[in-house]
Amino acid sequence: MLKSMTGFGKATGTFQTKKVSVEIRSLNSKSIDLNARVASQYREVEPDIRKLVAKELSRGKVDVSVSIDSIGDESATKLNSGLAKSYYEDLKSINEAIGEETQDYLALIMRMPDIYNTERESLSDEEKAWVLDLVKEATNKLNDFRRKEGMELESEFQDRIGEIRGFLADIPKYEDERIQIIRERMKKGLEEIESKSSYDENRFEQEMIYYIEKLDVSEEKMRLSNHLDYFLETMKTETAGKKLGFITQEIGREINTLGSKSNHAKMQVLVIGMKDNLEKIKEQILNTL
Repeated sequence: MLKSMTGFGKATGTFQTKKVSVEIRSLNSKSIDLNARVASQYREVEPDIRKLVAKELSRGKVDVSVSIDSIGDESATKLNSGLAKSYYEDLKSINEAIGEETQDYLALIMRMPDIYNTERESLSDEEKAWVLDLVKEATNKLNDFRRKEGMELESEFQDRIGEIRGFLADIPKYEDERIQIIRERMKKGLEEIESKSSYDENRFEQEMIYYIEKLDVSEEKMRLSNHLDYFLETMKTETAGKKLGFITQEIGREINTLGSKSNHAKMQVLVIGMKDNLEKIKEQILNTL
């Protein structure tokens, strides 16, 4: 089954006093292009987060966000009371030495460097595993999103391939007419050039056979039909985007050859219809995993 490279997944959970939110977005890219914004408390587990996301999502331009909202009464930031007292004594001593009026020391101290300590608890193995499970939940939701869009892509590809196959089926309607028109045009030209003398009918037929063989599109029709079948078969496999891209290149070659050999207005119209559908397939292939 096909999957799109575009998707979104979100998972939230609570561990002790922390409410954690994981959001993952992805867009199309030739390979995995991962950008992670991880809360400072979980920096040590960021390599594992990146490894997990890259494994689960395979390809795409991926943005990962892991944020934390503390809940409850606990605070990770505390006043450095020892340093505050030291600042107070120093400021008071300096103030008395220079004879200045008493200042609001507390307001000054609160703006001094390192007056706050940020205490960071070490992560337990349990919490690390919990965070990774939350990331895995978000990737699963994103992959569900991708599968849903992949079903829509698959439906569109089937319709486009069906359109191309329909145009291909109409080609034989004009092949005999095309040869007859070419024969009449060449015969008329010879008659005009050699109006005073006759031409060799046998030689003319031989040249016509040679010319018609060069314009024969039987092999192109057969190869194009096989490529269309192969495209539909490949759609059923996992992560088929790159392979489908290669198959569309082969389909395009056969359609171009059909166009160059057509020499018939209505056949050219059919070829243009094929190219139009193929271009729309190529546009969507860029977003196919």
